[in-house]
Amino acid sequence: MSDITFRAMVVSKTDEKTYTREVTERSISDLPEGEVLVRVRYSSLNFKDGLSCIGNPGVTRNYPHTPGIDASGEVAESSDSRFKIGDSVIVTSYDLGMNTSGGFGQYIRVPAEWVVPLPEGLSLKDSMIFGTAGYTAALSVHALQKHGITPEQGEIVVTGSTGGVGSVSVALLSHLGYSVVASTGKKEETDFLKGLGAAEIVSREEVNDESKKPLLRERWAGAVDTVGGTTLAALLKATKRGGAVAATGLVASAELSTTVFPFILRGVSLLGIDSGFTPTKLRRKIWNKLAGIWKFPQLEQLKIDCTLEELDPEIDKILAGGQRGRVVVDLE
Repeated sequence: MSDITFRAMVVSKTDEKTYTREVTERSISDLPEGEVLVRVRYSSLNFKDGLSCIGNPGVTRNYPHTPGIDASGEVAESSDSRFKIGDSVIVTSYDLGMNTSGGFGQYIRVPAEWVVPLPEGLSLKDSMIFGTAGYTAALSVHALQKHGITPEQGEIVVTGSTGGVGSVSVALLSHLGYSVVASTGKKEETDFLKGLGAAEIVSREEVNDESKKPLLRERWAGAVDTVGGTTLAALLKATKRGGAVAATGLVASAELSTTVFPFILRGVSLLGIDSGFTPTKLRRKIWNKLAGIWKFPQLEQLKIDCTLEELDPEIDKILAGGQRGRVVVDLE
């Protein structure tokens, strides 16, 4: 199959600060080594993909490059006995779409350890509505539950609630019986968030706090934060005794300035969510939950369909903070 060509988005570096994107033909022989070759049917757009497209060195160092940290499709070749030709699979995380050619192409070749069998109950397209963002949201909920946070303990706040991780978190937590407060800077998305199950919509200003107070009034039983910076610090200050905050992102800032008081006076826990290198056993467990009891009815409401040729403006939108829900890329 080495002489087969396929369509892919390729990001090229033209000078020190300029990167271009185009959909072009690539050859399977150009793909990196790996045990499993996958014919990609669907991918999805994540914030990290946007960063890869503009040359963020913390994401991608080697250009030209095909981004796409998510992919679902069928096995086309495999030298690993766990996978056979025609198996439906999911590939997310690890180095996919970072410095390894990613899901914005019709073929990927990856190590077998990166590959997860598609669970019964999910279609290939469903799996990419979730994608890395949904998987990260599910890991966050799993972490809160493991910490002992139950619906009876009070409100769970989700920041950046219209984005990928945020919107899946709102829908999933609501599906599991939690009272969800969705924080957003987009008042026009109130109906969207209510439709996902949010009990209350608040502005990002209501959640944020830039005062130097070490503690705020206890409000949240738990939180899923996609924002970082002063928002994450404010959540820690306002979390109830014994509560927990799952930290998943840094769209506002990677800096965290706080005191130890939420931790030593209220026993608040800060739970770091690393979706990139989850152990295989837990990774499969989470995907099986998303295919089963955690598969919420609003999944289709999150989806924006596009093709490779339509992807460019969606990348610009997610980088500008204007994306809502999940963009699913059709590579049929």
